[in-house]
Amino acid sequence: MTQKLPHVPPTTEPELTGVRNFRDVGGLPAVDGRRVRHGTLYRSGHLAHATDADTAFLSSLGLHTVFDFRNAADQALEGQDVTLPGVRNVNIPLTDPADGAEFWQMVRDGDLRQLRDLLGNGQAEGRMLEAYRQIIVERTDEHSRVVHALAEDSVPALMHCAAGKDRAGLSIAVTLLAVGVERDAIEEDYLKSNDPSRRYKVYRSDSSPAGMSPEVMELLGPLFDARPRYLETAYATIEATWGSTERYLTEGLGLAPATRDRLRERLLEG
Repeated sequence: MTQKLPHVPPTTEPELTGVRNFRDVGGLPAVDGRRVRHGTLYRSGHLAHATDADTAFLSSLGLHTVFDFRNAADQALEGQDVTLPGVRNVNIPLTDPADGAEFWQMVRDGDLRQLRDLLGNGQAEGRMLEAYRQIIVERTDEHSRVVHALAEDSVPALMHCAAGKDRAGLSIAVTLLAVGVERDAIEEDYLKSNDPSRRYKVYRSDSSPAGMSPEVMELLGPLFDARPRYLETAYATIEATWGSTERYLTEGLGLAPATRDRLRERLLEG
């Protein structure tokens, strides 16, 4: 028997104070004419700074599982997620703690000259494109674990990383591909992370006008933007590595037809 899931209309979503980039993915159209069920799959930035009101709202969603894709370094910097009573917390790091530690320290602490050397001439966007390629190719076990868990018993679920943009964005995209959501709809949801109220706040040790100058913000922009090219790179990597999305899902993630049927039953209306 299909589990009856709570329905949370999009109009009830508040602008959370201490959690960035929260949203219900419900309503996105699948190629078979169905839509993603509301109140079943959520995404956000980390929950470490959730206020009491934020925590009360999140607790009201009836979540089964929170997937945290941050690594140990992220958690040490930002803190552990708040505790939501009765909710299972699953940490599945999609990047290693040592990856880019010096890089991100430079982003926070470097002066303009250092940032120009590190990020100028397309280097910042290039770094993001390579990160998307690596996650798709190297983190198939992790993404397989997520979609299999969703197919079994883990919904309603919330997926998050630090900003809720890249690691969570890719994990949401992979999940939506698995149930046949249209790519244009996946991109539209992905780009919502650019909304001013959702964007991850840039933290710099030098918060002076010089340290947060327009040039500095322009250099940092590719790191904190959700850009169509990033998602397109993920799709292109799937095609180049497996030949098709179907082979990626079946061979890369090990999704059997019966598992995908259960996943659709969990996540799609009708």
